[in-house]
Amino acid sequence: MINRMKVTAILPDDLIAEVQKYSGGKNITDSLQRALSEWLKQAKIRKLNTKLHKSPLVFQDGFSAENIRNLNRNR
Repeated sequence: MINRMKVTAILPDDLIAEVQKYSGGKNITDSLQRALSEWLKQAKIRKLNTKLHKSPLVFQDGFSAENIRNLNRNR
């Protein structure tokens, strides 16, 4: 079961109209859920990018995408 929270918020009409236009939601609630979900996904990606920028991935010596593809093809 998904927990839901009823929220009262005072938002500008033009902001809501624009969110509805771009989100393609069926109504204000659906539009806001879509917009908030998308914002959250992007925020998580930004956080991950910051983390990777500070500590980049390091591959083992001799690693190549071609070797991995060949390994997968030979299975």
